[in-house]
This record gives sequence, structure tokens and C-alpha cells, in this order.
Amino acid sequence: MSTGSILLGQSYFLRFDPKLWQAMEPFPPLGTLYAASMLRQRGYEVAFFDAMLAESEQAWDAALDQHQPAFAVLFEDNFNYLSKMCLSRMREAAFQMIRSARQRGAIVVVCGSDATDHAEGYIQEGAQFVIHGEGEATLLELMDRLQGRTQTRYEDIAGLTVSAEALAGSSSERTAPRRVLRELDEIPFPARDLVDIDAYRQAWRQRHGVFSLNMVTTRGCPFHCNWCAKPIWGQTYHMRSPANVAAEMAEVKATYQPDQLWFCDDILGLKKGWLAEFADEIARHQAGVPFKCLSRADLLLRDGEAEALRRAGCRVVWIGAESGSQKILDAMDKGTQVEQIYEATKRLHAAGVAVGFFLQFGYPGESRADINLTRKMVRDCRPDEIGISVSYPLPGTRFHDLVSAQLGEKRNWVDSGDLEMMYRGPFPTSFYRQLWRVVNKEFRAQRAADAIKAVARRPTSLRPAHLRRAAAWGFHRLTLPFEHLALGRRSREPHVGLPALDSGMSPGEASQPTPQVGP
Repeated sequence: MSTGSILLGQSYFLRFDPKLWQAMEPFPPLGTLYAASMLRQRGYEVAFFDAMLAESEQAWDAALDQHQPAFAVLFEDNFNYLSKMCLSRMREAAFQMIRSARQRGAIVVVCGSDATDHAEGYIQEGAQFVIHGEGEATLLELMDRLQGRTQTRYEDIAGLTVSAEALAGSSSERTAPRRVLRELDEIPFPARDLVDIDAYRQAWRQRHGVFSLNMVTTRGCPFHCNWCAKPIWGQTYHMRSPANVAAEMAEVKATYQPDQLWFCDDILGLKKGWLAEFADEIARHQAGVPFKCLSRADLLLRDGEAEALRRAGCRVVWIGAESGSQKILDAMDKGTQVEQIYEATKRLHAAGVAVGFFLQFGYPGESRADINLTRKMVRDCRPDEIGISVSYPLPGTRFHDLVSAQLGEKRNWVDSGDLEMMYRGPFPTSFYRQLWRVVNKEFRAQRAADAIKAVARRPTSLRPAHLRRAAAWGFHRLTLPFEHLALGRRSREPHVGLPALDSGMSPGEASQPTPQVGP
């Protein structure tokens, strides 16, 4: 076994998520790569295992046999929203990876959203240490102790659950929480040189004809959407400087030549004026690469924001629209207005920037009328892309507290396409899975119709893709009435696998909306 060597990996296997394997938009695990770069800066020998494109947990076994590490660290990518969703298939993979590392004599350390929420479960599977929250600073202090650089007691290292085995005691112990990192410009860039970038490039170009890489400019989110779990950074929010981000962009552009970038921040450019300065720094560094990002409708209404995004090279902004019903947005503590979604979309389109909508159905109290307002918002605003989910109760959220008494045995989705209604929502799971089909079909039909109209205005622009769009429009329009009828039927089906309601129901839970057939 290599003395002091560290094998760093994570347990998100794209192959275990059928929906996203089909989409084939893989990104290297930034959170894991940040941890690797900080360990190397500290002088540690680091090997890297990337689960993203791996076949199965057996690839981890092979990495363990190749590197024979003294320490196996599962450091999940906290910038990947799928890690925050705590999918049960990935938890099973993590447990198997822990057992494999222990069988080979490695000391196992785990860090991630699911491990933060369920530390004892990971300890029971064999992890000796579970890191809570952000992770990097705790990992460095822990490795210093494990490798004999310090004699700090485990109980004095903030941000840990230490197993009874490591303590040579009768029970595990959770230490004090650790403050998050604030000076983000001091963190070295992610260790992308450890990644098989060619494998990512090939996957992207085979499926999409372009190659995309990911970056992050911030940590955390200060807003209070009551369904959003924040086990890593809580309510904190810290930003890198525009110059620091542009310098990394220039390095990524020169080294890996991506066709586009994905800024996976919860919010890009929250501070007023940051985006304008960012656009200037990109020009100064000659770092321009087209990108997509996330933001909020209200922030996009500040003067000059849409234009600054365009100057910086933004192609698509994804907005957490969630619902076209103000009642539901208020119930979620979203802090935005439906009118702001309409106006932000208008301004972005006017600036030549495409718009994506994240939509969420199934929040307590949502009626068919509220659902129809969301569908109307999509028709009216004409976003360029949409993503649909249902409300998903995760520990530590007010939403989870609201529905916890209604939860059955299943507490996590298996994969991102699960869409299980895990509490007694307004309608059963079958309804929301059918609603996903209906809204997607309506959206694709609308997009096809808009493309046909554009060709009608300019016949010389006709291309084979427009003929495919016309065929798609015909198919969707033909099948939508049947999908609407199925939606009505699904609305009357019973909830399955959930405990019966008692008399102590929360507001909005007791009254089930009257089903409406059709659109």
C-alpha cells in the first residue's frame, strides 16, 4: 500500500441515471476537483477516480487495486444539483465504494449532501469519518492529523462526525460546525488535469456536436425558497472576483478548447454590477467562451443586466420560474413575482439571450387552476428550454417539515427521472408523470409551430430541420388530446404507498382540488 497516498473520488455514476444518461451532458465533478487541488497545494499525493462516465462501482475497485491508497475519500460534487438531491441509487453506489475501500484496508472519509444529512448511515457502512458541509478545510485538517503532521484530537476538528472505531470508543461523535470559506479567490483552480477530458469531449461531440465544460463563480445562495435544501453552505453566499473567474476562463479556453461553458452556480452575478465587470474582464483576458447560467427573474430586471450577460457571451439563462401562480410562489417563499418572470424573459430575448424555465409542480395546495397558470406562462413567455420536476421534500427544509408526517418508507428518488410524489400532494405520482409528458409535448409543439411560422415569413430559410419540426408539430398536435384525457384520468387515481392522513393536516393539505378533465 502506498504510504500516505489519497484516492479521491465521488459516487455519481451517470449510467445509473437513465434520464441523464440519455441526455448525455456529462460534466467533471468540480467539487471533487477543488478538493484535489487543495490537497495537492498542501503537498499531498492525490489520485483521482471519476464515476461520471464509469461503467459501475467495479471501476472504483480497479482504481483501488491500481493505486492502493492509504486513504479513500468520497468527496461528492457539491456544485452538482443532483448530489443535493441525494438520489438513492447513488447512495447505494457510495455504500458499495465504502465497503470496497475498507476491504482493501483504506481509511475512508466521506463528504457530501447526503452524508451530511445521514452521517450515521455512512458510518454504519464503514466510513470512519464523515465531513459535514463545505468540506475542503475540514479535509485538509483531518488529513494533517491522519498523516501525522499534527496531533489535533479528532474531536477538536470542526465539521466532522467521527466513528466510534476511529475514537476507539462506544459511539460516534459529531464535532462543532465549521465556518465556510470566504476568500474564494485564494482557492486554487480545480485540478482538471486529473480528468480524462478527451472522454468528456467525445461524449459531448458524439451526441451534441459541441463540447462543454463547467465552472463555478460562487458558493451558496442567500434566498429562502422553502423547498431548497442547503446542507453544504446554508444561507451563506460568497463570490469570486470577476478578474479571478476570467483568468480561469482564459486557462480553460487555452488548455481544453471547449465550445461552451456551463456556470453551475445557483445564481450567477448576484451582486449588482458584477456581470458588467465580468464582461469587461473577459474582454481584457480574451477569455470569451459562450456559456449558459442560472439566475432569478427579479435580479435580471436590474438596469443593464441582460446586456451585460450578452456582452459576457451568455447564450442561455435558466430561471427558477417554478410556477405561473403567484399563490404557489408565495407559498414557496420564492420572493419573486409572476410578472417579473414575464418581463425578465422579454428583456433577455430582446438582448439576444435564450431563456430556460425550471418548473416545479405538486407543491402543497396547488390546484389544476394553478397548474394551468404555469402552462399559460410557458405559452405566453415562449422560453427556449424547459425543465420539469415535482416538489421533493429534503431534510432541513421548511417544506420537509410541512409534509414529514405524510412521508412513507421512500424518502429519496432513485434517479432524477423518478418524479415520485413522496408525500400526499394534491395529486398522485401517476398524475405528475403524465403532466410531465403533457407539458413537454405542449412545449415542443409550440416550438415547432414557431419555427414553421418563421419559415413561412422567410421561405428561403427552409432547411431539412424545419421539415422535421413540421412533422413533430403534427405528431404532438395529434396525440395531445389523448394525453390530456389521460391526465384527467390520472388525477382521480389514489395515492399509493403513503400513510393515511390524520386530523392534524397542515393548511392546503386537507382540501384536494376538484379534478378537471382536459387542458
